[in-house]
Amino acid sequence: MTLKVYGLKKCSTCQKALAWLDERKKPYSFTDVKEEPVTKQQVAQWSKAVGGWEKLINRAGYTWRGLPASETRDLTEARAVALAVANPSLIRRPLIEYRDGSVTVGFSDKVRRAIA
Repeated sequence: MTLKVYGLKKCSTCQKALAWLDERKKPYSFTDVKEEPVTKQQVAQWSKAVGGWEKLINRAGYTWRGLPASETRDLTEARAVALAVANPSLIRRPLIEYRDGSVTVGFSDKVRRAIA
């Protein structure tokens, strides 16, 4: 199973996840979302797959806190997707897309067990 991993090269959680995958010889492709921008369609699919924008968007990070309240207030699914496309570092990392179309965000023990 080849995994598609999306994140940021400089993100420590992404680095840990990629090292973990390498150690276990799990095949994957990695996309840095700042170097290869994501599309509205991709983000909308990911949002649906994880159960909504609230689970996809990192609202605790610097990027979120740096946005004007006018952009983050009263978000709808469509506005959240557009915000994530414009600011890809808002997407929880790493985002892993599986062959069956399912998606996980973060790198918890639960995610590790799903991959192992």
